[in-house]
Amino acid sequence: MAAGASALLLLTLTGCGAADMTKQASPFANAQGARTVTLSVQSWVGAQANVAVAQYLLEHELGYRVDTVQVDEVPAWDALSQGRVDAILEDWGHPDQEQRYVEDKKTIVRGGDLGVTGHIGWFVPTYFAEQHPDVTDWKNLNKYADKFRTPESGGKGQLLDGSPSYVTNDKALVKNLKLDYKVVFAGSEAAQITQIKQFANQKKPFLTYWYTPQWLSEQVPMTEVKLPPYKEGCDADPAKVACAYPHTPLQKYLNADFAKKGGKAADFLKKFKWTTEDQNEVALMIADQKLTPRQAAKKWVDSHESTWRTWLP
Repeated sequence: MAAGASALLLLTLTGCGAADMTKQASPFANAQGARTVTLSVQSWVGAQANVAVAQYLLEHELGYRVDTVQVDEVPAWDALSQGRVDAILEDWGHPDQEQRYVEDKKTIVRGGDLGVTGHIGWFVPTYFAEQHPDVTDWKNLNKYADKFRTPESGGKGQLLDGSPSYVTNDKALVKNLKLDYKVVFAGSEAAQITQIKQFANQKKPFLTYWYTPQWLSEQVPMTEVKLPPYKEGCDADPAKVACAYPHTPLQKYLNADFAKKGGKAADFLKKFKWTTEDQNEVALMIADQKLTPRQAAKKWVDSHESTWRTWLP
């Protein structure tokens, strides 16, 4: 999920370790004339929240059959271009894919803002930042490397990342900023959350790649470490990145044929736009309260009619 500007997260949020399922096309994708829609689901919970609410409304208000397919970030673009899925509802910025499919091949079209601004960064727990205020400047991180050391990081400090499938600049940043740290992948957003919660319960220091919006930030307050300021193009060469991640208005993308022929479903997905608070509310129900995505969507829909009514064609 989370990915860097020219190579942004994500999520992350990313956040986001699904198998490549682009070869497993949904039987409903690109079905001419049928009232069916196939949505790509990224594996981080914020993206799952988007799809859950969109699916619920498409089915209950517009009468569509909705299929969902979990695909990693970059393969999802390939699937969208091929019509294997009809829409991606949360993209954190993939300039190469945008150029190839939107500008050159014109097989994908922009679906508009999701309404949520995403940001990736390095974070420490606020309880540690309050004890050691200078840790929030990257120039002082080497001073604290021993406090962030774990068995997995060897003799270096640990920088905890999520899934290896996230596009992340962290290895390059550690190298180019000459930091005495090792990037350690938790394996998934869920595994990363488990580790963060364990550290927090024991009030241990940790340094983690993280992103906002994300519901966990309400439960485990974290403070961002200031990296060298982001400037347009500073992450153009993935090997030379030495700057912070940008703030990215998250975008929706539709298969070009679906955008033209998808009728009310396409119109609805273009109008789908909510706030960070809305997304976090649904994500929290799924990830923390253990509701199913459908249950969480119904609960949100039942209490936010004035919001979603504006999305209906």
